[in-house]
This record gives sequence, C-alpha cells and structure tokens, in this order.
Amino acid sequence: MKILIKNGHILNPATNMDEVADLMIEDNKVAAIDKTIVVEADKVIDAEGKWVMPGFIDLHVHFRDPGLTHKEDIITGMAAAAHGGYTSVFAMPNTKPVADNAEVISYVHDKAKDGKCINVYQVGAITVGQAGAELSDIRGMVEAGCPALSEDGKSVMNANLYRDAMKLAAELDIPILAHCEDINMVNGGCVNADAKTREMGLPGITNSVEDVIVARDILIAKETGARLHLCHCSTADSVKMVQAAKEEGLPVSAEVCPHHFVLTSDDITDPANTDFKMNPPLRTREDVDALKQGLKDGIMEVISTDHAPHTAEEKNTIMQKAPFGIVGLETAACLTYSELVQGGYFTPMQMAAAMSYNPAKVMKMDKGDIAPGKVADVVIFDPNVTYKIDKTTFASKGQNTPFHGYEVTGKVVCTICDGNVVFEA
Repeated sequence: MKILIKNGHILNPATNMDEVADLMIEDNKVAAIDKTIVVEADKVIDAEGKWVMPGFIDLHVHFRDPGLTHKEDIITGMAAAAHGGYTSVFAMPNTKPVADNAEVISYVHDKAKDGKCINVYQVGAITVGQAGAELSDIRGMVEAGCPALSEDGKSVMNANLYRDAMKLAAELDIPILAHCEDINMVNGGCVNADAKTREMGLPGITNSVEDVIVARDILIAKETGARLHLCHCSTADSVKMVQAAKEEGLPVSAEVCPHHFVLTSDDITDPANTDFKMNPPLRTREDVDALKQGLKDGIMEVISTDHAPHTAEEKNTIMQKAPFGIVGLETAACLTYSELVQGGYFTPMQMAAAMSYNPAKVMKMDKGDIAPGKVADVVIFDPNVTYKIDKTTFASKGQNTPFHGYEVTGKVVCTICDGNVVFEA
C-alpha cells in the first residue's frame, strides 16, 4: 500500500529534520521525503498545518491481559494507544497470572499480532508471581521475546535478589524498568504527604518512599552495569539523583508521566474523587517544577503514561480503598503539548524526542525514526485545535482520569503503524 502525506511539518529527532515536506510510505517503509512528491498513491493525507512525527513509544502501560480483562485487554488497549498516537507500547507484568514465564510473554505477543494494530511488547516480572522471593525464568522469557524486566506495581525489596536480577539483565543486555517504592514506608498512604492532604484527613506518602529506592537502584546498577530505567518519577530529588548518575556516566534513564508534570496535590479539591489517586501520588508545586525543568534539560528524557485502567465500580469507593492508577494513552500528547510546548519547556522537536526517539534509544530498538528506509510508524498531530478532554469518547475500557473536562490544545489525527493506518480522526 502507498500512502502519501502532503505538506506536513516533519519532526524527526533522529535526523534533526524540522521542515515542511511530503512523506511517502510504500508497503511498510518510509520510501521518500521531499519538498514535493508527485506519485500515484492508494491514500493521500493532507497534513498542512500539522506535525508529522515518529509514532509514539510508551515504555509503561498496563493492558491487564491476561486475567484482568474487565479493566482492559490487548485489543482495547491497542485501540486506546492508536488513538493516542502510539505505535509501540511496553506492557507491565502485573497481570493474572503474572507475566513471569515464556508462556505469558508469548500469549500477549501472539494476541497483539492477531489484533493487527500496534506493536505490544510484554515486559517480564523480575520475581516469580511478583512475590519477591525467587527470580523468574528470565532467560526463558528473553528467548520468548521479552524486551525488559520490571516488578512494576511494587519494588523488589530484597536488595540481594534484585542485584542478582540486575547482573543477569546486564549479561542479557535488557533494561530494568524500575518502580521505586519502599513498601515498608508507605504506611497506608494514598496521596502525597503535605499540608493540603492532611487538611483533608488523608494518609500521606512521603517523597522518601520513592527517593530511597531511586538511590538504591542507581547504586546497584552502578555495581552491576545493568541498564536502569526509572519509571514514573515524581520528586525533585529523583531528578537530582538521575542528573548525578548521568554525570557519572551510569546507564540510567528516567521517565515522567503527564499527570506528574501537569497536576499537583493542590488539584485534589474533593477527597472522594479517586480519579486523582495514582502511585506515585501527585506531588507539590516544587516537585512539579523540578520535573518540568528536568524534562526541559533532558535529564528526564522520556514521557510515559503509566496507563492504568480500572472499572468505575472499583474506583467508586473512598480514597483509602480505591486502586491506584489512571488512564493516560489518549491524553498524553495533548497534555504534553499544552503544558510543555505551549508552556515554553519543550520545542516541538523535544516533544517528538521524549515521546518517540528517546524511548526507542532506552530500549535499543530501531524505531522512533521516520527517515527513508525506516519502518513507517508515524503519527500526525494537529497543534491548532483546542477542546476539552471527554473521557466518554475513550477507546480504552477505563475512564478513570482526572482530566475529564480539562481544556487542552493539540490532537492526534492519524496513526500509522507498520505502513497501515490504525487510527484516523
């Protein structure tokens, strides 16, 4: 199939291309980029006034499949991703059963391929059943196509066992995607520990719950040589520690989620609104400002969503009992544009890098690049449209978002994966 994208503003961080041009897709590859391409095509897309970027890559999603498909499944998760401009996502292993063996890895990959939408990569659990007692069959999972390891949803609290996992990850050249949370310090917390949440009578989670594990994980990565990617960072000190690790030349990268750079705990005006409950929690303005500066400076080089769908029934309880997590795939691009690009923290090229090229580099994958000859994973984004987020239009089964009714600018209008249009507004 031939697709011709006309007059788009092409933003390709891999080649620093930042200009208006035509882009030709033939079969599943980018065939040509030129000022004007005149050719017979099966489909012509007029992208005048719009950005043409590499398809977004999300290093951190929860597709709940197998076992929790009342919340989400591979098919609905892929649809939500395509609506959000994502062409590749990395699914966390806290499913039922846990993705701690080759069979579950293959199940997810096979179901995603049959769905013929986007690329789904199943991340493997570090320990059996995520119980923290013994290592999973890591070699077997890698042989089955597992691209990374994570215990996401929790941290491996046994540092010696975790070190063994990092040694093996370094040997196999796969990254550790680290959820940083000292479970012994949470003490039933459900929101950030600050004056605002104390006024509401809600038990808090301090910054140190995250920070002590960030420090530990960086030190173990330094010892083992493992590639460490820190998930959903939320504190000012996380930024400082990542900066120090990079200055030392350690193989450490980090991500920030849109909810953590857009909202603060001050945005929780109703202690019963559990759509504001996520882990890590929304932090203070000081933390948010540090995260945004870290993104601007390239210290925190990746934007991920931590897409975590739950049913309305599960969320319909008090803050202390509701599950942590919000959906994010269908709101990440507009929030990033509205908060970071319009806010002066990002150039358009930085947005493309943080959402596509940099995640690809973290995973050492040949994606995040739309130069001729590369696989045609492309997103077309309109930076000119302003609207209010409407959760009732989501393709995801989950509608648990704090951004319902939130005014944003910028919209994904077309997603092309492997040369096929998988979403068109």
